[in-house]
This record gives sequence, structure tokens and C-alpha cells, in this order.
Amino acid sequence: MRWRVVGALVLIVVALGAVNYLRPIPSVSATALLPAADHVPGTAPALPWPATGSAAVGVSGLGLIASSGNEQAIPAASVTKVMTGLIVLEDHKLKKGESGPTIAITDADVQSYQSDLQEQQSVVRVVAGEPLTELQLLQGMLIPSANNFAETLARWDASSPASIEPFVAKMNARAAALHLTHTKFADVSGASAGSVSTPSDLVALGMLAMKDEVFADVVGKAQVDLPVAGTVVNVNGLVGHNGVIGIKTGSGLNTGANYLFAATATIDNHVITVFGCVMGQPTLAVSFDSAKALMAAMTAVLHVRRVISRNQSIATYTTPWGDQTDLVATVDLDLAEWPGMLVRQHLNASSIVIEKPLPSSTQEGTEHVVLGDYVEDVPLVTADPMYPPGRVWRLTRLSL
Repeated sequence: MRWRVVGALVLIVVALGAVNYLRPIPSVSATALLPAADHVPGTAPALPWPATGSAAVGVSGLGLIASSGNEQAIPAASVTKVMTGLIVLEDHKLKKGESGPTIAITDADVQSYQSDLQEQQSVVRVVAGEPLTELQLLQGMLIPSANNFAETLARWDASSPASIEPFVAKMNARAAALHLTHTKFADVSGASAGSVSTPSDLVALGMLAMKDEVFADVVGKAQVDLPVAGTVVNVNGLVGHNGVIGIKTGSGLNTGANYLFAATATIDNHVITVFGCVMGQPTLAVSFDSAKALMAAMTAVLHVRRVISRNQSIATYTTPWGDQTDLVATVDLDLAEWPGMLVRQHLNASSIVIEKPLPSSTQEGTEHVVLGDYVEDVPLVTADPMYPPGRVWRLTRLSL
């Protein structure tokens, strides 16, 4: 009788062991090793905002970082042409070195030139039949700030020989899509006081426009030669000085001078582009001085920090049977930082089931990093191989 009981118990143990052995291998989740949030050291500095008007500044990658706090929509003047140029290049893309299609100057274009000239607007001379390429029209619009070139481009882009209104509608639609909530366009050149914006909106617009290599190349030139007008000079007198690489001035209306600028600076051995806009300044010369003061103050406190290093352990997998590996970054991540900003990080790594050996250097997720407008996903790979559980563990595990 005893042997029957012992035999039955053995069969039960064997059956339980077999069931235990054949149970699914549990999944393993990664544990994050980095904090979810980290403040950039320091506090945001007091910037030398202009005594009158308003201003805003930003950094490429970070986006808008500060404003004078007293912004209200006022006439953008010729800074309006940044949106005109952006839309033309989005609709009729050019690569650096390309001139694009040739547009023949029409009687309507000549009439625009003559009308604008009589109103003492900023113009570049044209004659009927003159061939100008898309690039030359952009140069004439953005460098000497020719209002008549903006009108020619608008009629050509919208296939509307008699009116610029279809193009103005495009401008307002694009502003809405970019969430420039304080920006409204009434014309394509900024001659109308109804074309209004704020420094913060214009900084955002300028950052986008400068991502286009042709736009950036045009606004960075001190002068250019045109077929009939000859040599025309950039009204942005700071181009080529103080690191300034663009982008657009705007003046002539009774609300004062505006200046949207971009400049490069070497910060911690990295070239960084800073942006800013001052509006409502007494003169264009004052707007240049205000821009220089803001650029100097910004570059004094900006830093570039290595947020994540290559081969740094970002997370770890630990199995119930005692195997372990870290997830390590495959690249360095260097970010420009403004004091007091918040770096947010989030681990994106799926749970894994190790049914066969998992080699080292296997990608198993990313570290999602957000700082200002920076949004980066750093690939993560296993530092060491991982192996399925052994027979003994599978037979003897209790609850897993």
C-alpha cells in the first residue's frame, strides 16, 4: 500500500514538474536608470530688452526661450516678406545652386513697380519683358526689400495675374497652421499696416524659414546683381557682422522699425544659431543695437551639455533566473541648454520574452528626450547577451 502511495506521489511530482517546465517563460521589463525630469542648472537671466517696443529670442533646437512680456501685434512691415519667401519656396522648391524657372516681367509687374515707386515704397526697377528667375526675384525681395518683387512672386505663385489676394489667403492659412496666433497678413510686402505680428510669432517664423537652405543663402548675402537694376545691397546692415547670417528688417510705418535676426555663435565648441526679433524701435539703427545687446547676453549664458553619452547605461533588464543586462545608448546626445529649462526623459522599451539567446548589441528600445523644441530618440542596445532560463529553474520555479 505504501509503495502505491509513494508511486502516486512520484507521478504527481513528475506531472507538476512537467507542467511547471512547460509553462510560458515570463516576460522581462526594463527598469529605467535615469530620472524622468532634470532641470538645467542655473536660473533664466534678465535680458537687456529694448527700452521701447517689444522683443523675443530663441535658439535653434530649443525654440522660443524668452520674451519681453509686453508683446502686442503691430505692423510687421517688410518682415512680412519672410512669409512670402517661405511660401514661394515651399510651392516651388529650389536646391542651393539652382535658379528655378524664369519669369518674364509683365505690364502688370511694371505698373506695380511704378505705383510703389510713387508711394515711396522700397522697390527695384524692372522693365517689361525682363527675364528674372525665381531665385533673382527672391533675392530682390529679401535683400534690397523690393515690394514690387514680392507682388510679382505672389501673382506668379498663385497663377493670379490680376490679384495678389489668393496668395495673401495662402499666407494667412500658413500662419494659422504654424499657430502664429497673433499674425495676420493683409498684403505680401508689409506695406499695409494691416499685416501685423509679434516678436514671438516672427521668431518662430524665422526659425522655420532659415531651415530652407536657399532662403538662408539669400538673406545671408550682403549684395547681389540683378539684370536691370544692377547691384543691390542688403538693407540688413548687420549681415556678416557679429555673427549675423540674416534675416529681415522692416521699417517705414509709423509704429517704428522691426528687425528679425539670426546669428551663429560658438558655444562649448559647438556652432549654435540664435534668433531674435525686436519690434517698434525708434529707428533701424536702434533695432540693430538692441539685437546686438540681446545676442551678446544670450551667448554669455548658453551652454551645450552632453545629456546622454555613448555606451551610457540607460536602463536594465533583470530576469527572475538571475540573468541581467543594461540597455546602453548607441550615440552621444549634445543639446544646447538655457538655464532653468526642464529636460524630460522617457524610456521606450518593450517587455521581452527570452526563449532563445539574445545577443549583445541588440536594439531593444529608445530613450525619448525632450528639451524645448528638441525631441530626440536615442537608440538603446543590450550591453551583454541574455539567455533563456535553465532546466532546473523551469522545473523548480514557484510562482512565475
